[in-house]
Amino acid sequence: MHALIGLHAVLGELGALLFLWVLIEMLNPDESRLRRARLAALLGVLFLLGAWVAGGFYYVTEYGAAVKPIIKAGPLPWAHSVITETKEHIFLFIPFLAILALGLLKRYKNEFAYNRGARVSVMLVSGLVTLMAFAMAGMGFIISSGFRAALEAVAL
Repeated sequence: MHALIGLHAVLGELGALLFLWVLIEMLNPDESRLRRARLAALLGVLFLLGAWVAGGFYYVTEYGAAVKPIIKAGPLPWAHSVITETKEHIFLFIPFLAILALGLLKRYKNEFAYNRGARVSVMLVSGLVTLMAFAMAGMGFIISSGFRAALEAVAL
């Protein structure tokens, strides 16, 4: 099951980088930059959905039964009660925000050169997706640290 965690993390971080790319392309949009932004957003949505499936499957099949009790019994129980609980809720929103960014790119396809509101909306949503996805990686590190600390406490 460690492969699922790795797949979840890799897909999530690639998705975050793809939405950072979207944000950068939107700084000065022209036809070729918009084409690249739409491609990056589409790939980002697919990667983030993949991360969602891999992480969700791991959470349902392994985390709740095997990992959560160990973390809660260890020296850092807040790694689950605060960080995992927060991560669960953010986790649910990221793909929907990514789809929103892709939808805005498709809806306002030819208007970004003169429609500042549409351009700023895509930039804000893409930036939010990027920040949330990178925050997920940090939270995953804290949760993993809580698990390792619990295992070390048992070994002593």
